[in-house]
Amino acid sequence: MPLQILPIAALLASTFFLMAGAGLMGILLPVRGSIEGWSSYQIGAFGTSYAIAFTIGCFVMPMLVRSAGHVRTFSSLAALLAISVLLSGVLIDPIAWIVFRAMAGFALAGTYMVVESWLNERVTNESRGKIFSIYMVVTMAAMMGGQYVMPLSRPELTIPFMLCAILFALAVIPTALSRAASPKPLTSVKIDVGLIFRNSPVAAVGVLLAGIMSGGWNNMAPVFGQKIGLSTTEIATLVVVAMAGGIVFQVPLGRFSDRMDRRFVMTAAGLIGFVAAVLGVYVDVMPWGSSVYFVVAFILGGIVYPSYSLAVAHANDYAADEDFVKISSGLLILYGVGTMVGPIYAAFLMESFGPEGMFQAVGTSAVAYAAYSYYRTYRREALPVDERADFQTVPLARTQTPTSFTLDPRAEASITAEEELAASDEAEAMASAEAEAEAEAAEAQAAADKPDRDAAAARPVEPVTPPDDKAGGI
Repeated sequence: MPLQILPIAALLASTFFLMAGAGLMGILLPVRGSIEGWSSYQIGAFGTSYAIAFTIGCFVMPMLVRSAGHVRTFSSLAALLAISVLLSGVLIDPIAWIVFRAMAGFALAGTYMVVESWLNERVTNESRGKIFSIYMVVTMAAMMGGQYVMPLSRPELTIPFMLCAILFALAVIPTALSRAASPKPLTSVKIDVGLIFRNSPVAAVGVLLAGIMSGGWNNMAPVFGQKIGLSTTEIATLVVVAMAGGIVFQVPLGRFSDRMDRRFVMTAAGLIGFVAAVLGVYVDVMPWGSSVYFVVAFILGGIVYPSYSLAVAHANDYAADEDFVKISSGLLILYGVGTMVGPIYAAFLMESFGPEGMFQAVGTSAVAYAAYSYYRTYRREALPVDERADFQTVPLARTQTPTSFTLDPRAEASITAEEELAASDEAEAMASAEAEAEAEAAEAQAAADKPDRDAAAARPVEPVTPPDDKAGGI
């Protein structure tokens, strides 16, 4: 294992600092905005602008990397991240922060894609699963650790903004000093909505609703905590506990989905999320007080984060091997659309019904997720268990880009199938080219022989005199 980690140690270090900075920034801005007294709509717009820019970055970044190269692109985007968070500490204005958050979303999409493409170049088919698992662990540990940096300083001051910028700057050093060769250019992101819906309607709708749940929780849970009077440490704990729930619940939910129709597991998960959200709405009237919020967050996170994985697993059950990366990438883009809607939806309910509106947003999305999953069980027969791929755990979808799917062990079959298909197409093209060449040669030979045939046809034919029997007689 150490021999496998050593070649990618610099890349994993850059990943850790990136994720830590992203985790700190994701909790710092909503809390500071709430302290400033900004409306839930304004704070929700931070999350929406981030999601929009992140999704745009997934499409634009391959062209930027082809133009400037991996190292220059990564360094420039890390600098842009540091600039965006420092500007947020200097200019305290909600409209400006919407722009700064969009800058961060675009830059993070690019830095993630560069690191993931670099990692993909360093793995083999034998080490792909282990490297993918290590990448997951580093991602989750960094996100959680970054969120706990905020309680070490006061969010009403500029110090946490500086710490966040330092983390982004640190991410440049390992990559810039690495001797690893630059990977191949990034593959352009393409989304075929028709293919995704034809393959699995419940997966398409499921990831969209999962994005709404995740976007509402990730962006507005810190605001909820600040509005009900939790300390900065408690707010960080609320967010981290939900992530921990996602880690703990993902494996058992995945194993259950391997043994039965995944749509039933999706239905059960959605109903559990709905119950947890209802509990969150009424916690303040219960005798246990705010300590129950952490239990609710753990259960809710155990549904919010795996709901995306379950939908993707169901889609991959029906996808052809060569379509794995294409469909998974498309589902991730649909998830991104959901994360654009989630913060504004949660902000609307929080403005209308108070802080508990955040739980209402997650709960209504969860029950819709359950209802549609159950409805689809009547529309399509489930695949037999032995025809389905095993469930694979994935990192948090909000830290993924389409490039990350090339690291997934399931991509091996997709890549192999694509290579075989390309080889088959190449063989067919060669055979077709040979046939065309033979046909052209035959035509050329026929064209060369034509003058001789024409000349022979034009030459006058001399009459043949029949033999005179009488002249030869006695």
